[in-house]
Parts: sequence; C-alpha cells; structure tokens
Amino acid sequence: MSRPATRLLGFLELLQGAPSVSGADAAERLGVDGRTVRRYVEALQELGIPVEGQRGAGGGYRLRPGYRLPPLMLGDDEATAVVAGLLATRRLGLAGAEPALAKVRRVLPTTLRRRAEALEGALAFTDARAAAVPPVGETLLALADAARRHRRVEATYAPASGAPRRRALDPFGVVVHAGRWYVSARAAESGEVRTFRVDRLGDVALGAVTDPPPPGFDPVAAVTRSLARVPYVHPVRVRLHAPLADVAERIPPTLAELTADGTEATVLRMRADSLRWVAELLAGLGCAFTIEEPTELRAHVGAVAERLRAAAAAVVD
Repeated sequence: MSRPATRLLGFLELLQGAPSVSGADAAERLGVDGRTVRRYVEALQELGIPVEGQRGAGGGYRLRPGYRLPPLMLGDDEATAVVAGLLATRRLGLAGAEPALAKVRRVLPTTLRRRAEALEGALAFTDARAAAVPPVGETLLALADAARRHRRVEATYAPASGAPRRRALDPFGVVVHAGRWYVSARAAESGEVRTFRVDRLGDVALGAVTDPPPPGFDPVAAVTRSLARVPYVHPVRVRLHAPLADVAERIPPTLAELTADGTEATVLRMRADSLRWVAELLAGLGCAFTIEEPTELRAHVGAVAERLRAAAAAVVD
C-alpha cells in the first residue's frame, strides 16, 4: 500500500479513536502539513465517510456522532485465527500487536467481539518466554521482502561485543526461536551463511538483486545449527551408542549437532558453560556413551552416577 493511502487510513484511525482531532495534531502525528490533512478530509467524504469540521478554538475534525465503520466480516474460525495470532505475536514482543488487536475489536460485530475478548482472557501459553528485545516491525518487513525477492540489504549490526558496523547481507529467511528473532543470511564479504539477531539490525536499506539461496536451503535448520555452535566455554564430543533417529527424538538441534556414526551409534558435538549440566543430560538419554572430550566431563558423570546410586539405595531402604 502506498504511503499516502497508509496516511489516509491513519487519519481515519485517529478520528475513530478520539471525539475530535485538531488539524495541527493530525498533521504532526501523520507527518504531513495542514493542507494535506484537509485533502484527507475531502477524500474520506468522497468515500461516504461523514467527517465533520468543527470551528472555534477547540475545533478540529470528527466523525459524525453515531457513525461506525461497517463490521469486519469474519467467521468464528477466522476471528479465532486472527485473535490467537495477534496474541501470540504480542507475546513475541512485536510492538504493533496490541494496537492491531484494538482495531480488530472495534470492527468486529458485537457478539463475535465478545467471544473474541473471551478468548483473549482465556488463552494462555505454556512457554511464557517473550522476546528479550523485540525487533522493529519495519526491520522485519524489510528482511522478509529481501528474502522473498532475493535482494541484498545494507544494515547496521550491533554485535554482543564490539562497535556496530554496516553489513551487506543476503537474507534467506526469518526464524523465531525461544522468543528471539533471527535472520539466516549470507554475508556478502565472506560468502558464508550466518545467523544474525534481528533486534540488533537497524537502518536496513534494500539493495540490488543477488543470488538465491542454495537449492533446498532450510533457514530453520541453518539457524538451529548455528545456535548449537554458540562458543560456550567447554567443547564437548561424545559417542552415543544409539542410532541417530533415537537420539534425535531426545536432543533438539539447537542444543547439539548429531551425526550418524554407522547405523548403531551417533556422535554428539556441543558447547556448554556447565559440564555438570552436560553430565546430567547424558545420564537422562538412556543409552551407553563414550566421552571423547573433554576429559573433565568424566568426573562430572561419575558424580552424577554416585548421586543416582545414593538415591536408588535410599528408595530401597
């Protein structure tokens, strides 16, 4: 939708949300001048929407009292999908979710609106995590557009450490994991496919058409592999005496890289800050294993084994 049309709808939204709106206030909030606001009034009137002008010191513009836009024609299933989707989006931290919900509430028919509001009050999520730093909606839209049309972007990226700098990226897809938003993209300077936090990207500008991703490229798989390689303190390599298919059901790809070692064994590679946590993870897999690195992990596995033996003896007694 063009910017003028977007601003026209924004002006209509202002009129719906307040008893009256002054021309100066509308101009400031829409980023236009007073003459343009008057053109918006004329355009809405031509569409049959009764915008009235009020004279005097407290004057401005308002919708004729009692006028309401036609109800949004959604069926029960459609309204459920819209409301549930916006609630999930709000939980992920996007700033536009709450005002979008307010707009949907306003234009639903009365009975359906009450049922949608009941859904808002009743719906809950087992995973309460939200995005630590929500991404900017404009940034998300630009990255998604670039991925769809195979366009390069120029953006400022602020890494966890170090100064922000401009990066040239070829986005392949946006992925949400554990409340955070990531973009899988090819770094133009190195040609490597990397994972970037969307909330750390800013000032995104679309560039020229570039090469598409490799055939069969999966952004979700790329991001999960990248997250499994986050450089924690301890590199871990363990040979699990179980087929890859069995192990993959118990260990998510964001936690570790799993590689088949023949038909009856799997090599697990991961990095971790706590070897005790790794030992407890291995103990819960229900299969034999051989620790290849680091050697310090063996002591932690022994300590977990001792705790389990002590707990089993206490149960028997």
